[in-house]
Amino acid sequence: MKKITIAIDGHSSTGKSTLAKQLAKALNYIYVDTGAMYRAVTYFAMQQGFVGEDFLDKEALLNSLSLINLSFKFNENLGFAEMYLDNNNIESAIRSIQVSNLVSKIASISEVRSKLVQQQKQYGVDKGVVMDGRDIGTVVFPNAELKIFMTASAEIRAQRRYLELQQKNENVSFEEVLKNVTERDAIDSSRADSPLIIAENAIVIDNSYLTKEEQFNKIFNLATDLINAD
Repeated sequence: MKKITIAIDGHSSTGKSTLAKQLAKALNYIYVDTGAMYRAVTYFAMQQGFVGEDFLDKEALLNSLSLINLSFKFNENLGFAEMYLDNNNIESAIRSIQVSNLVSKIASISEVRSKLVQQQKQYGVDKGVVMDGRDIGTVVFPNAELKIFMTASAEIRAQRRYLELQQKNENVSFEEVLKNVTERDAIDSSRADSPLIIAENAIVIDNSYLTKEEQFNKIFNLATDLINAD
């Protein structure tokens, strides 16, 4: 059966990763969460004292880039791959609001993007991959057969993220989450290197009022139509 590359871009907290995992499982494709890779570098920078809310030691981080060893390892119990840094599982740690508040700052550094994009491109050499992030359809896989751009209102995205964090017992207010969502939108869309934009030929999905099932069915049908096309 023909294999394709599926690129899913969009704003934060639109459910890109959840959708990408579902698609990869249904199609028996490889799933790559590029957001987790940027979060992992952010987590590393935080652990080393290179970044905080009001400071960034860019030079120190760049001097340490070669020391950052990222990998995905499949968790059979969860049904998806988790993020590892130097063979340590950091999947839970990188989902904190503290990492969320700083990840756009790290992701705007060209040298970081170059390192991670190079690794991301390797995952898709043989196609049969679903990858989500901010620049998948524009930079990583500009020739992807299916490009999706996901969006929703900032308030709805913040509410979804707030409920997720509450379930993890994170001590955070809705106002703080909304501030994080809007600030990440601004940084991601205005950065000089690979800004968040709608890729050419991308299909825009506003899931503000779509159920996860409705969204999945819509995009799964788009994918299977392309796979089965002559």
